Amino acid sequence: MALTESEQPAEVIDYDQLDLTGLFEVMEKPVIAYAMRLVSDRETAQDLVQEAFMRLHPIFDEIDKPRPWIYRTVYNLAMNVHRKRRKLVHLDHQEQVFAEKFIESGEAPLDPDSYMQYQEMIDFVMSQVARLDERSRKVVQLKFEKELSYRAISEQLGISVGNVGYILHHAIKDLAETMKKEGFLG
Repeated sequence: MALTESEQPAEVIDYDQLDLTGLFEVMEKPVIAYAMRLVSDRETAQDLVQEAFMRLHPIFDEIDKPRPWIYRTVYNLAMNVHRKRRKLVHLDHQEQVFAEKFIESGEAPLDPDSYMQYQEMIDFVMSQVARLDERSRKVVQLKFEKELSYRAISEQLGISVGNVGYILHHAIKDLAETMKKEGFLG
C-alpha cells in the first residue's frame, strides 16, 4: 500500500550543503516563527531575519554551520530589540515632555535633523548618567525615571532628604557642565 503525500517521511535537509539562497528559502519561515516567539511582533521578526541573512551574506563561505549561526544571530538581534525597548520606555516619556514643551511654546514640531540632534542629546545624557557613581545614578534614576519625591527617594535609599537634594544638585550641575563642553548647551 502506497503512502499518501502527507504520510511521506519528511525530507532530510543538509543545511550545510545549501547555498545562501537555498538556505534562505528553506529557513525563512521557521526562523521568522522563532523570531516571533522572541519579539511578539511579525514585522520586527521579519526585520530580524532579514538582518541576520544580510549579516551572513558577506561571511557565508567562512561559516561551517549556517543554520545555528542564523538562529544565534536572530536571538542576539532580538535581545538588542528588548534592550532598546527597555530604554524606549524612558525615552518615550522624555519625548512626550519635549513635545508638550513645543506645543506650549507654539513652535513647530522637530524636523528630522533637529530630532536626530535631540536623540543624540538624549543618548549622551543617558551615557553620562550611567557614568555617575552608584548612589548618584540611583538618585537621578529615581527622580527622573520613577518621578519619586525627595522624601520617597530618601526613604528608599536610607539617606536624608537634604542629602538627596545635594546629590541631585551636584549630579545635574556636573551633567550640565559636561553637556556645555560637548556643545549640547549654549
